[in-house]
Amino acid sequence: MTKQWRAEALKYEDDLLKDLKEMLAIKSVRDDEAATTDAPLGPGPKEALLKFEEFAKRDGFRVGNYKDLVAYAELGPEDAEETVAIIGHLDVMPEGDGWTKDPWTPVVEDGRLYARGASDDKGPTFAAYYALKMIKELGLKLNRKLVLVVGIDEESDWTGMDEFFAEYGEPTMGFSPDAEFPIINGEKGNVSVVTRFDGTQGGSLKLLSFTAGQRPNMVPGVAKATVETADADALVAAMQAYLDAETRVKGGATVDGNQVAVTFYGKQVHGAMPETGENAGTYLANFLQDQDFGGNAQGFLTFLGTKLHDDTVAEKIGAKKHDELMHDLSMNVGIQRFTDGQDGFVNANFRYPQNTTADEIEKHVAQSLPVGFDAVAKQEGHAQVPHYVPGNDPLVQTLLQVYREHTGLPADEQVIGGGTFGRLLKRGVAFGAMFEGTPDTMHQADEFYPVADLTRAMAIFGQAMYELSNVE
Repeated sequence: MTKQWRAEALKYEDDLLKDLKEMLAIKSVRDDEAATTDAPLGPGPKEALLKFEEFAKRDGFRVGNYKDLVAYAELGPEDAEETVAIIGHLDVMPEGDGWTKDPWTPVVEDGRLYARGASDDKGPTFAAYYALKMIKELGLKLNRKLVLVVGIDEESDWTGMDEFFAEYGEPTMGFSPDAEFPIINGEKGNVSVVTRFDGTQGGSLKLLSFTAGQRPNMVPGVAKATVETADADALVAAMQAYLDAETRVKGGATVDGNQVAVTFYGKQVHGAMPETGENAGTYLANFLQDQDFGGNAQGFLTFLGTKLHDDTVAEKIGAKKHDELMHDLSMNVGIQRFTDGQDGFVNANFRYPQNTTADEIEKHVAQSLPVGFDAVAKQEGHAQVPHYVPGNDPLVQTLLQVYREHTGLPADEQVIGGGTFGRLLKRGVAFGAMFEGTPDTMHQADEFYPVADLTRAMAIFGQAMYELSNVE
């Protein structure tokens, strides 16, 4: 049976690639400033949603739309009492810095499809879509309804997803193709604690601005600060001495009169694995905190440069936790802002195991604010509690067996720090689509997904969907 699914998937490879390239060319980054009633998350996400509906109607699926936030394609008996849901997303992260290609012009080089969203999550979502199309055109009998659901705000607040499923009804089970094989049946809790303050000053140096990061779930790869000083040469020399001693980041400075613009370069990676990156912002604060600043400028730099710097398990603020199932709590300081005389903030995103809570984490952040730093730390945004589907659940066992049949590799349950739409369902997991040995470029420059893996994932998804439509 495995060979049959692979052979069938190969027939669709060219069409899949053609449709996917159209979708990847859409800059579907959430843009609240351009939001309208018809496009509540901005024009890019709305365009991607409409493109999905266009494809699904073309291919003869039953198609639905929820408030221009969620779309879906259905297959199987409409009156079925049970449903298997596959949940992907069409929104993407901002491109960030460091690309050697145009992130919005998809290109295949050396068997790799490059574009923002190629691996997270348009590529995997379209592999799942074509798996559904393959099942439809093969005319296979389904005992449960299959529905492919796509959202357009997974990278931010999951807008509309809970409300959609409350109206649509809770599916029996399902998976999200938004992580890695063989399976993710446990996901840590997720909360952002935001520290807010006024941009006050007080020392001989003035911090005019400081900016690092674009999203809570990205490790900042670039950080910039502008400092007003009477001795620009001394500040530049201090910066160079710091960089000579600290080899994990690079940087430079430009001088314009009494203002010095300092830029640090780290390594941008997915915020669920901050230990694999280098946070340019906390390094820049670590350097600047030893200069003569005052007021909240000094508090901001000390907080970033001491309490939050070089500590992805939050040990310095007392929030470190570990359990046997979900392992270590992780912390990513994703967005950092200071502007002279204006409101500033630090967004620290935490992925946490079952033996702590969001309230406990918030308390640790608040208690770690430096003396003299007039700031308030509170939870903000879309918080999620830890999620786990037992390894003996038929959903988990079926997906693992399909993966083993297609790859010949051993496979077992696992837990991650990332959050996927799989956790929207009580019996929901993440399944694919990154294969073992493929570099993880999600949220990074030059994001890619191997074309051969698209076809392989399509075959696996097709068999998995078909078997889940019949499993007890």
